[in-house]
Amino acid sequence: MCNHPHHPNKNKEAHDAEHKKWSRRSFLQALGIAGSGSMMLGSNLLSASAPSPLTSAIANAESDNILILIRLSGGNDGLSTVIPIQQYDLYANARPNIYIPESKVLKLTDDFGIPTYMNSLESMWGNGQFKAVHGVGYENQSLSHFTGSDIYANTDLTTTGFSGLDTGWMGRYFENLYPDYLINPPASPAAIQIGNFGSLIFEGEETNYAFVTSNIDQLEQIAETGVQYSLDPSLFNDCMYGDQLKFLRGVANTTYEYSGLIHEAYERGQNQVEYQDNGFARQLALLARLIKGNLGTKVYMISLGGFDTHGNQPLAHERLMSNLSIAVHNFYEDLAFTQQDEKVLSMTFSEFGRRIYENGSNGTDHGKAAPTLFFGSGLQGSAFVGEHPSLDAPNSRGNLEYTMDFRDLYATVLAEWLCVPIPLVEQHLLDHPYAPVNLGFNCSGVHFPDIAYDDDPPVPPTPEEPTEEAASPELLDSIVHKPFYPNSSSPRIYVEMPFSAHVDIQLYNILGQNVGTIYNEFMFEGTAEIDIRERMPMGLATGKYIYRIQVQDRKMSKSVLIS
Repeated sequence: MCNHPHHPNKNKEAHDAEHKKWSRRSFLQALGIAGSGSMMLGSNLLSASAPSPLTSAIANAESDNILILIRLSGGNDGLSTVIPIQQYDLYANARPNIYIPESKVLKLTDDFGIPTYMNSLESMWGNGQFKAVHGVGYENQSLSHFTGSDIYANTDLTTTGFSGLDTGWMGRYFENLYPDYLINPPASPAAIQIGNFGSLIFEGEETNYAFVTSNIDQLEQIAETGVQYSLDPSLFNDCMYGDQLKFLRGVANTTYEYSGLIHEAYERGQNQVEYQDNGFARQLALLARLIKGNLGTKVYMISLGGFDTHGNQPLAHERLMSNLSIAVHNFYEDLAFTQQDEKVLSMTFSEFGRRIYENGSNGTDHGKAAPTLFFGSGLQGSAFVGEHPSLDAPNSRGNLEYTMDFRDLYATVLAEWLCVPIPLVEQHLLDHPYAPVNLGFNCSGVHFPDIAYDDDPPVPPTPEEPTEEAASPELLDSIVHKPFYPNSSSPRIYVEMPFSAHVDIQLYNILGQNVGTIYNEFMFEGTAEIDIRERMPMGLATGKYIYRIQVQDRKMSKSVLIS
């Protein structure tokens, strides 16, 4: 038994039983019938990508940013990832056999460090490409692998056992914009996922919206050869279910197209650094080639397993996090050759953290809060973000309590990195109110009190316009804008400028699609009223829209009703 003397109430039998049973979804996936987008290819499951409102919103908002989700499967131990130097004595006393000695702690700030086996991230920290967010979790956190994984995918905190929302936070975006994706698929895969079990993230009501391969071997084969898989229509000639047949044929057609596109991007892109020969490094090496080959996919998900460290944790965790750190460093070094490192953001997630106290097997048991790691030049600086949970006030089972709701990180990535309109973000995170976290990027224009705008480079003047100096944050904060309606047919935007500057105003529909430019001119100090319909000669349908004003490095947005 893996029992710590202070916390003897462990149920190893229940834990082992959970690993022996499959969830309902895993069982259906193994049969190839989980969600409309899945089909069997030999012994492997492959899902064709579906059109994505998320990626469409990104494209229409003129954002070419890319997101990579890194799943640390099994429950990563946060206290072996980010070491609280200011609470080091409490940390070491709770783990007398597995704590990381001070001599093997790489101190990044006075308060926090990482193990020296993660030293490949030291240069990324110095280059402003690494942030760690403390204490990520949620209220009444589940310690089940399956339920915890589902909650991080579907954002439904009422999920228990086999009950819970069957759609994911990204899948809910994807299904809104392209309900006929089988007939009219997008130009490139909206999302690519390596590993087909254990995640609802891209699941919609009707299908999974990611191009999914079982493992890196399968995706490498497709990338290298362009192999296309098909379904023989003759097998379904006598089938009574016409809708299902239509669906399967559509999935097959989508798969044909994307296999070829992946192969073409792979041939165009080249790795310019040498990666390690392990599964995780191979995943990132392949993603680098696809990104450098301009595949056009905006969201990728890869995984690294082995984090369920109930026993012999020190060696296992060192191997895992060393491989992760080296591969991530190589990946961004590779992207830097084509200057694409600023456009790719990576973030880790895991189904839960682990407890403060070691158990009797030189490991740790399922716990709660843990850090989320972010990588990429788009972070605009390295930092530890948020409040680290206190080690001197664990709950009765030795768990760290969360200090950062994981949904706030999801929302920030969607709105501020992928430029998804905030109303959509709130709606598709189960009406979770938008509470953004300062991660260094800002698309929506929402104000982060601690953003150091003074450190941002000034916007260069347009040659034919009057020269303007970079405004201070205080001046930018004093810009006034609001919609008003002098009559029912002519909505306007009132703008009050405390200084002269170039002003760009774009209009988006509620799905995040850019429908046109309202204003893109130099505006002198003073007030102005801008007639939206007058500036949009193609006409606008009745409904709710969102306008976004950009002045220098500040972006601000509000909704407006067009009647």
